[in-house]
Amino acid sequence: MKAFEKNVYQIYPLGAAGTPFENDHVLTHRLPRFVNEEWLDHYKKLNMDMILFNPLFESATHGYDTIDYRKVDSRLGDNEDLKKLVNTLHDQGISVLFDAVFNHVGRDFPQFQDVLKNREQSAYKDWFHIDFNGNNGYNDGLSYQNWEGYDALVKLNLQNPQVVQYLLDTVDFWIDEFGVDGLRLDVAHCLDQNFLRTLHAHVKSRNPEFFLLGETLHGDYNTWVNDQMLDSCTNYECYKGLYSSFNSKNFYEILYSFNRQFGKEQWCLYRGKHLLSFVDNHDVNRIASTLENKNLLPALYAMLYTMPGIPAVYYGSEWGMEGIKNNNDTSIRPEVEVPKWNELTDMIARLAKIHSEHPELVDGDYTQIAINNPWCIYQRSLNGKSIWTCINLLPESVDIPVNFNGEMKNLMTDENEAIEGRVHLEPESFKLLAF
Repeated sequence: MKAFEKNVYQIYPLGAAGTPFENDHVLTHRLPRFVNEEWLDHYKKLNMDMILFNPLFESATHGYDTIDYRKVDSRLGDNEDLKKLVNTLHDQGISVLFDAVFNHVGRDFPQFQDVLKNREQSAYKDWFHIDFNGNNGYNDGLSYQNWEGYDALVKLNLQNPQVVQYLLDTVDFWIDEFGVDGLRLDVAHCLDQNFLRTLHAHVKSRNPEFFLLGETLHGDYNTWVNDQMLDSCTNYECYKGLYSSFNSKNFYEILYSFNRQFGKEQWCLYRGKHLLSFVDNHDVNRIASTLENKNLLPALYAMLYTMPGIPAVYYGSEWGMEGIKNNNDTSIRPEVEVPKWNELTDMIARLAKIHSEHPELVDGDYTQIAINNPWCIYQRSLNGKSIWTCINLLPESVDIPVNFNGEMKNLMTDENEAIEGRVHLEPESFKLLAF
């Protein structure tokens, strides 16, 4: 199974394992939690076959201020814990992605500490973008490029061959030591594009199926998702359109994005590409807090699993966990000792199973069938088979007129339905109809 055919489950381990926010550097074996019996059963029952772990390696606080790329964060455990975790997941048929934070490091990164100590005489002064005539918020008597104005995050010089080789060697270490199957490139839109090309060539020479996923917040995704750089990227355009359309009861917004990105017209931007689809993640409010009508969560996830793209679920959201961002994002990255299960989780597990069993939802084309502000029908088709996603946001039932007379199979109930020029939907509900 190729990466873009899989159902992704995202875990922010420093939060989910309940670590202290500030690294106390006390070795604590929290990482094995994620492959205990409860969690393994949860992944399998949810029909997840790829897990994306956010930062795992030694850092000062949230994981994105790296200290050591080749040492598991002591708050999570040690390298042996990570090796066993990946091996256990592989034994269950689950692939693993690591979060690769290659745009910047933390101030405690040894090479940067060497620059602070030895200044112009440091062998690592060109690993970063240093101005020895400037200053910064830490009063170091020098300034440097950082990420988004945060002096705690020191930008790496990805045009320096020594830095590039160091990061390639790091990826080799992750592959050889842990068996990782792919990477999420943090803030990929900030990364030097020649570096991305070099990384692509390097990992694909080792394993053509090695998966490169980029975090991209804006712009034309073709800039990064192409034969020379990344296999996929985060579809933030549709993320916004998903919750916004449901809150405003205006399907014209999200279906416009679907057609703009994946429709059949020659100008459609990403037809044939597999972008990462999501309704929340470790950087945004939980969808159960964003969605104004929580009764619509099942229908929203139905759209997530049937729209073009690779569907991803953020840990805890599958049972409706709420959370609003705070200063350090800990409120949307809470500890979970034991996963929960409820009706929403049941629904998502069913949708993930349908996604796995129907190639139309992976490689199928996209066609809009019917639309009004509060209801819509769209189609995914491949090799003569089609699936209609039908959603009604209204508090009353609707009969949507369609140009179809015949029988379809309701994939959620496994029962056949006679469609005679209309599709009937109950209040705040959805159907997946196959023919």
